[in-house]
Amino acid sequence: MRLDPFFDERLRVHRKYLLDKATGSMRARLAALWPFPRVAAPTAAAEASAPSTAEATGSTVEARAQQRTKKPEKPTLGPRAQARARKRRAALAWDRTELRTVGVAGPEVRIAEHRVDVPGRPSVRVRIYFPSEAADAPVPAVLAFFGGAFRIGGIDYPTTDAGFRRRAVDAEVAIAAVDYALAPDHQYPVPVEQGYAALQWLFAQAEELGIDPGRIGVLGTSAGGNIAAAVTLMNRDRGGPDLRLQLLEVPVVDLTGAHLDLSATRALGIPRFIAVRELRSVARTYLPSKRRARESYASPLRAASHEGLPPAVILTAEYDPLRGDGDAYGAALRTAGVDASVVRYQGVTHDTPIFLAVLPAARRWHDDVVAALRRLHA
Repeated sequence: MRLDPFFDERLRVHRKYLLDKATGSMRARLAALWPFPRVAAPTAAAEASAPSTAEATGSTVEARAQQRTKKPEKPTLGPRAQARARKRRAALAWDRTELRTVGVAGPEVRIAEHRVDVPGRPSVRVRIYFPSEAADAPVPAVLAFFGGAFRIGGIDYPTTDAGFRRRAVDAEVAIAAVDYALAPDHQYPVPVEQGYAALQWLFAQAEELGIDPGRIGVLGTSAGGNIAAAVTLMNRDRGGPDLRLQLLEVPVVDLTGAHLDLSATRALGIPRFIAVRELRSVARTYLPSKRRARESYASPLRAASHEGLPPAVILTAEYDPLRGDGDAYGAALRTAGVDASVVRYQGVTHDTPIFLAVLPAARRWHDDVVAALRRLHA
């Protein structure tokens, strides 16, 4: 099916961004290979203002004396950390604009914030979005993981927060959103261990929170789908309580890249080398080493067995190279005897659920997610 016209201008801008990024990276590499140092000749003004040897020596002695007496300054971020911080600020600003222009704000709901300890890892924040106050009985719940290529995003992002609010109200389930740590500051398996600790905590505190421990599932989008699937495997492997559902939206479940469907990006006019470069950079950021991509908690599709996992609903998009991951994971689950379905939305891209205000497919996507979550009421 032809790409929905809504995406035409966005695709043009995205292609330009990817090409500019690839070109900039190539220039930086060529500059690094240049064998001769680039030393700028001093200007006449600079030579005139340069201190004499005696002045310089005196200044050095004075500066050292000042350094001994002044308080140590707070450490500053390195260039790479500063670049990451800038990108995250830009992503947050972009997300805020997306909600205002193409999204739908979430309804007012009751929210509770908690901090969960994680053995040997940083603690993690969990925000619970509760459905209508009218419900007196314990409600079903899902532990939810946001998307963002493992390196951006968070539960405070406006579109993420709005989506959790709408889903909690429309499906009448509690959404326990995990604000897992981002790479490369915290690489695999930190987010998975944080997610598993949050799941254990949710089961342990369910009754106190007003949640039914017999009706808990997991939900994850994109990179969050990877973490949700990994937490589901870990819960099974470690003998945790039964989960009732795993709902995975455009998940990446094989970080080796073996199941990427690059015909999707080719149809968008994005050169193969650029698409592969982007997707590999995600794995490099998240994983401490390339070989760890074959571990089951990094690539849930590569688990030795998928038996005994909860029923799964997997949603993919036609113009998304990760559609191959979703298809393959659904097939693996079905082969293992798991009740699993895969639905592909035609004519749309990876980030479709954001565009509720302008895209019919996004509204249908939301309705289907709500229908899947309502299975927890059974």
